[in-house]
Amino acid sequence: MKTSIIAILIFLAATSTLVFAEQIGSVDTVFKVLGPDDKIVVESFDDPEVAGVTCYLSRAKKGGVSGAMGVAEDTSDASISCRQTGRIVLTDQVRNGKKKGRQVFKKRTSILFKTMQVIRFYDQKKNVLVYLSYSDKLVDGSPKNSISCVPIVNKNWE
Repeated sequence: MKTSIIAILIFLAATSTLVFAEQIGSVDTVFKVLGPDDKIVVESFDDPEVAGVTCYLSRAKKGGVSGAMGVAEDTSDASISCRQTGRIVLTDQVRNGKKKGRQVFKKRTSILFKTMQVIRFYDQKKNVLVYLSYSDKLVDGSPKNSISCVPIVNKNWE
């Protein structure tokens, strides 16, 4: 029994958020008699490796009793918008990034096995950062996704 609990705790720690997201606000979408309403939550986070970029993520969050207890599975619906909010300085690691992209944000959307992720790509040819949000699950992910592009224009911040 102790081994199972330790394994679950290690799994939860490994799948926790890489970056802290600040909740900007939320709107209720479905009234629930017991527990909090279903809602759309708007959060923001800064790219941990690229100063000067902030992303805003809106995502569905289940309410009700299971949502209040943290055991509800949120849907895969989400949208992302990223903007240049300061001077952008790209490290060599970002400039020479792989085509697979780099995970910059991750949040659990169910008690086990489902996460919302944001992956950053760098388009060297156009000098643009591309952010992709999507939901994955251990067995069956979702094709629902959203994308945002940040053209690197530093003239306003020099």
